[in-house]
Order: sequence, then structure tokens, then C-alpha cells
Amino acid sequence: MNNRTISHIIEPQLVIEGAGVLLRRSIGPRASNEYDPFLLFDHFAFNNPLEGPIRGFPMHPHRGIETVTYMLDGSVNHRDSLGNTDMIGPGDVQWMTSGRGILHEEMPRRSESSGNIYGFQLWVNLPAAQKMNPPRYRGVKSSTIPVIEKEGASIRLVAGELDETRGPVTEIAASPLYMDVKLAPASRFIYPIPSGHTALAYVFDGAGEFAGEAVESVSMVVFQNNGDQIKVRSDAAGRGVRFMLIAGAPFKEPVVPYGPFVMNTVEEIQQAILDLRNGTFVK
Repeated sequence: MNNRTISHIIEPQLVIEGAGVLLRRSIGPRASNEYDPFLLFDHFAFNNPLEGPIRGFPMHPHRGIETVTYMLDGSVNHRDSLGNTDMIGPGDVQWMTSGRGILHEEMPRRSESSGNIYGFQLWVNLPAAQKMNPPRYRGVKSSTIPVIEKEGASIRLVAGELDETRGPVTEIAASPLYMDVKLAPASRFIYPIPSGHTALAYVFDGAGEFAGEAVESVSMVVFQNNGDQIKVRSDAAGRGVRFMLIAGAPFKEPVVPYGPFVMNTVEEIQQAILDLRNGTFVK
């Protein structure tokens, strides 16, 4: 097995989305599509009192993508045009396939114990052949997400496979890997990822050695496609490291992003806008 090296490290940038929500964004939708099949990764934490009242994401449309919300603290209330209502609490996951079109809202609430809100949102692309499929929603409770304890690592497996254990989120076009990995001090983590697959690690707590390079939180590690496994170590003298590991096979298709829509052509974007204006976006 050959260890992957690091292509580059991204320092998340502060952006404002929704009704004035402050986020750390590592990647966002771009026509260059260099992180194919992944389009966006946001880290949100509504924990600064100076931000004032909590703002969220009122009802808005999506087409052509899948959105994944993973909560660590606090909660998010979800409502959509399919009639789904759900609350995503600590450790829970929302995996929503927008397909041809869905309207939804996500309204955050602070934890009653800590007063914090903390979580991530990932956008995964859909291939051209599935962009106009019917939308669907899956709420995944924390209790259904397997936790694998292994050689100083505690791994919450949302999607993908580890040691013959599969995450609860399946039947996703990109067949992605999505896991929350926590390494104790003086531990290591090795995971096989096929050559050619996109691999990212979002380091959000502590510090570790990724592919032989020291990486501190908060940052996004982008791996080269030059190997078939990733290797992470935590320092014996530190407090360990925690990161989200994200990987998947690229679709290698052109993308045209426009706000909440990601399609393959400009004409498809124009049609999405027209459908929204005409009231035919949601069926």
C-alpha cells in the first residue's frame, strides 16, 4: 500500500449565508470542480454572543445535489416540501437528496446544557443521469451510527465501510466515505482509499501528522491522488486530533453552480430558475 501525500491545505474563510449565518467555508461550488464529487463544506458554530439572535436558513430551493448536515452540539429543525419535519440533534445526520427539486428550511437551536451550536454541512454532487430524480430525505439518528474503537481511534461511521461495518447512509450516487475520527494521543489511523478517489480531511480539534505533515485545527487537508491509503498520527505530547474524513469517486462531468443549484449546463440552470418562478419547481 502506498501512502497518499498532501496536495494542499485550505484555511477556511468566513462567509455569511442564509439569514445572516456566519460560517467557516473550506470549499464552495465552482465550475472548476476540483474536489469532485464534493461541492461544499461548511463548519458552523453559533457560539459568540456578539452574533446576537441565532439566524438560520429559511425555506429555500435546491436542485442537482445532496446536502449532508452532521451535528455535534445543539440542534437543527428541518422542514421540507415533501412534508418531512425532523430535528437533527447531537450526533445525528440529515442526508437530503434534492434531485429535480426540493424546498427546505434549517433552523438552529442552542444546546440547553452548553448553549452552543456546532456542526458541519457537506454538499455532494449528483451525476447528470440522476440530477432530475425525485427528491428524498433521510434523518439518521445518532444511535444508529456505528462507533468503531480501534488502536486509539474512535470512529463514527456515517457512510462507507470499515472492518466489515457499514455506515447507515447507503444508496448514494457517489458511494462516499464520511466518518468522524477521533485519535487519542500517541495513536495512528490508516485507511485505504482507492487511487483516483478524492480524499479530504477536515481537522477541527487538536493537531496531528497527516501524510507526514503537521496539521493543526481548524483546516482542510486535500490529499493527492497518488496513493491508495491515508495515514494520520497524533503526537504523544498533545491532546489528540479529531477530523472528518471525506472521500468518493469523481463523476468527471462539467458542473455549472448557481446558488443552491448545481447542474451540468447553463440551460439547465436557466430552466431551474424558470421552474421556480413559474411554480413548477416542486412536484
